[in-house]
Amino acid sequence: MAVYTDIGDEDLRAFLEGFSIGTLVSFRGIAEGVENSNFHLRTTEGDFILTLYEKRVNATELPWFLGLMQHLAREGVTCPQPVADRQGRTLLELAGRPAAITTFLPGVWPRSVRSEHCRPLGRALARLHLAGRSYTPERPNSLGPNAWAGLLQSCRAAADSAFPGLAAELDTALAATLPAWPGHGQTPALPRGQIHADLFPDNVFFLDHDLSGLIDFYFACTDFLAYDIAICLNAWCFEQSGAFNITFARQIMLGYEEVRPLEDAERHAMPVLARGAALRFLLTRLYDWLNTPEGALVTPKDPMEYVRRLRFHMATETASGYGF
Repeated sequence: MAVYTDIGDEDLRAFLEGFSIGTLVSFRGIAEGVENSNFHLRTTEGDFILTLYEKRVNATELPWFLGLMQHLAREGVTCPQPVADRQGRTLLELAGRPAAITTFLPGVWPRSVRSEHCRPLGRALARLHLAGRSYTPERPNSLGPNAWAGLLQSCRAAADSAFPGLAAELDTALAATLPAWPGHGQTPALPRGQIHADLFPDNVFFLDHDLSGLIDFYFACTDFLAYDIAICLNAWCFEQSGAFNITFARQIMLGYEEVRPLEDAERHAMPVLARGAALRFLLTRLYDWLNTPEGALVTPKDPMEYVRRLRFHMATETASGYGF
């Protein structure tokens, strides 16, 4: 989450008049993340999240995201729900941007990941995958392997000035990863479905030690289910020192397979999927690091964190290297 587009008080109050959620008490920008402009709304009826969708998001795809959240909730996944206005619309416009209000989920995300967070995470991810099977519209992964070379090219001129030798290191990683990606050449494809694609700790809420919900579905797409696990291995299983925590990885996998057992091919593909997930987040973080608008209320994330993770994955060739 972030704030790129500001909202005036009068414009917001006029916008809220179209909803039956009470009158505005307070609102504040949320600075975490880098994708859309997000605000915490408090009205006389309770708490809500207002999102303004920025230019990276394709506005024509927004009904897919909102529909997915509605579908997952009907299937028992706790996630934010779009709030319809008095005319039944969930997608409107505010401050020149597409805008939506969603329900507010109670809980807090774990600032310090512990082993007890990981097994519930694995179970929740598998439940999301099973619930998504009956959501039939598909959305291709716009930040999947086909996008990585272009992202690197857009950053190439400035990459080495920020981090010497980074462009060449990314070229090597791409050359090793893309030909081995599932579904390319002789490599078999893996089970596909709807994935979250961004299930970092700040998108997973806990309340009284229980996982209370999943948020921020605006990178969700249709892709390999095991790739979603690989994203979580990157996001949850590295210590601040850069060391990979095998215990955390095992707990995620155990929780996941309690709900949806993996196929052998998915387990075998985990090293290349984890490498690709590291590449994806390294490249988008690098792009944001180099291109965040001046004055934006946003905290771009250091891409070097993912350089260290990519190096680990480049050196790990089998699933046993991850402890499973």
